[in-house]
Amino acid sequence: MSATITTAEPAPSAPAPGGGQRLLRRLVRPAGAVLSGVLLYASFPPRTLWWLALPGFALFAWSVYGRRLRAGFGLGYLAGLGFLLPLLFWTGSEVGPVPWLGLVALEALFIGAAGLGVAAVSRLPGRPVWAAAMWILGEAARARMPFGGFPWGKIAFGQADGVFLPLAAVGGTPLLGFGVVLCGFGLYEAVHQALVYRATRRVPRAAVSVAAVAVLAPVAGALAALPLVSDAAEDGTATVAAIQGNVPRAGLDFNSQRRAVLDNHVRRTEQLAADVRAGKVARPDFVLWPENSSDLDPYRNADARAVIDRAVNAIGVPTVIGAVVAPDTGKLRNTLIRWEPGRGPTATYDKRHVQPFGEYIPMRSVVRLFNSDVDRVQRDFGPGHKVGVFDLGGTKVGLATCFEAAFDGAVRDPVAAGAELIAVPSNNATFDRSEMTYQQLAMSRVRAVEHSRSVVVPATSGVSAIIRPDGTVVRQTEMFTPDALVDKVPLRTSLTPATRLGALPEGLLAAVAVTGIGWVVVRTVSVRRRTSVG
Repeated sequence: MSATITTAEPAPSAPAPGGGQRLLRRLVRPAGAVLSGVLLYASFPPRTLWWLALPGFALFAWSVYGRRLRAGFGLGYLAGLGFLLPLLFWTGSEVGPVPWLGLVALEALFIGAAGLGVAAVSRLPGRPVWAAAMWILGEAARARMPFGGFPWGKIAFGQADGVFLPLAAVGGTPLLGFGVVLCGFGLYEAVHQALVYRATRRVPRAAVSVAAVAVLAPVAGALAALPLVSDAAEDGTATVAAIQGNVPRAGLDFNSQRRAVLDNHVRRTEQLAADVRAGKVARPDFVLWPENSSDLDPYRNADARAVIDRAVNAIGVPTVIGAVVAPDTGKLRNTLIRWEPGRGPTATYDKRHVQPFGEYIPMRSVVRLFNSDVDRVQRDFGPGHKVGVFDLGGTKVGLATCFEAAFDGAVRDPVAAGAELIAVPSNNATFDRSEMTYQQLAMSRVRAVEHSRSVVVPATSGVSAIIRPDGTVVRQTEMFTPDALVDKVPLRTSLTPATRLGALPEGLLAAVAVTGIGWVVVRTVSVRRRTSVG
């Protein structure tokens, strides 16, 4: 017996390779989780590799399915880091890595929570449906908290060039994202069942059916929704001009060049007026300036008001001016002003979703310990509370300022209030030549299809664009180049199902996720009771 034991004992050198193999096996799933996040990042603009989201979610499923809850959270968090670290790199382009890393560390918690939920429901029948709903629940939470939420990186925003895009017109970004995630999880099921068949030569019909439905249903739904995607005019057309005046230099220091930025937009508008008189371009019905095109308050600064008057009178049509308004007391306002020739300012819209740590600083004394750049924001901006719709020469234009394009309600509300066209005045100058502006442009393309409206994006430094209701970009500027885009766009008044349903699709998908968790809890309690009785 002792000889047998001695023979069975490993040689002294055996533990090293065995331990190394065990370590490698333990690292495989974490590596897969990180890679899944990287694939999700690579599916986003400026790349047009939208389809990479499918293998990204298939790999995410492989990493998380069947794991314990704690492991599911950890693997989900790793996937979140792989996704958000490169996606949000631009947030630290001018203020260093601390804000970027802090934001990613916080936002990845929501993806970690989604990973926990996916692990929990991964043993339920029909698991791709429960798991995809769990991801959307995580996105819904991330879009609302903390500090009002940060929806950047919703899977729907990477699908502006994808085959699933028509789903946005049916159920908005939640349904579009759900379709993509479901198809990716279905892809995993298909591969998994193929491997099972190869090993056993048996076809588990129920599992194969689930895989087929998960892969094919989103594609079929997108094809069925194609008739909702149209760029036909329903209420005539409007000729719109978007002004990109450019900034003296990129980065946060552009804020110290406020008069130069204003003069750039005045100059480019006056050039457009000269081109109209010369017959080089069509006369616009109205003109859109970007967010922060006048950081000098024209209500308090006579010189700013005078040059804006001069530019608007030169072009001779209503013009939307993006200004910083500084009341005597209280918080600043990021305001869009309807400015009419010969009359001056006649209506305003205050940005409703102001950007935390950009336009206002929560917990300023705490944040200052990590980064002194918070004091660049010396006076916080406050949010407005009124839905923005301007009547510009007879056209009802809905307003969503820059960061607001990421929020479903901020874009839906003006359309529901009668907007025939959407304007998204933006300022991307603080993010240099990063991918941020392309990510934001993709959001506007998704919004165009979601609400079947033309979308115009005037940006201080680019990329400015004019987008048709089918999501097609018909005019686009280069970055950091003064320009004026002029185009005739279709006006539409009908409401898509997504606009009519509002937040209902997201609420229903969240309810599916919660139901899945409830089912898991009931099953777990039932098993424990049977075990204790036995």
